[in-house]
Amino acid sequence: MRFGTRELVLFLAVLMLPIVSYFLVFQPQSKNIEQAKGEIAHKKEMLTLLRIETSRNEDLKNANEIIKARIDEMEDLLPSNKEMDLIVRQVSALAIEAGLTSPTLKSAKPVAAARFREQPLEMSTKGSFEGFYAFLLEIERLPRITRIVDMVIKDSLEEDMEISAEFTLSIYFRADEQVAQGATP
Repeated sequence: MRFGTRELVLFLAVLMLPIVSYFLVFQPQSKNIEQAKGEIAHKKEMLTLLRIETSRNEDLKNANEIIKARIDEMEDLLPSNKEMDLIVRQVSALAIEAGLTSPTLKSAKPVAAARFREQPLEMSTKGSFEGFYAFLLEIERLPRITRIVDMVIKDSLEEDMEISAEFTLSIYFRADEQVAQGATP
């Protein structure tokens, strides 16, 4: 076999073919594969985060349903305009049952409070401290939402241990249009 320049060039071309293939084909392809693996890892990470958030959304949805049910329960405790007289009579009866004098009531103008209204009633009554305490306990047990503000208790100068109390009893209620709409604004 003759080994000349032509064979040497052919031999070198065959030897250089894998080296040139590595730099021109395999190395760029390897970079593309690494980049694709990085994108896949990033997408898997984002998918995991999305699954976590989706599971939290279900928890939040359940929590919102529980909160909505509680709000509905609280709204059921709110009387309508028509029921306000009944509640005023109940409060008056509670005071008399507790041994207090019949309370004097002065109704103030209703105040808007969020989606509902607040009816302040300025009240004053007299009686024993124990009776007044029993009255407050019964007010607290009412199935309606009420609050007492601006309470002033004065001790009687007489020896019969009577006190006089002046306070504002606020009763929350729904306007008649809210009742007709099912309490939805």
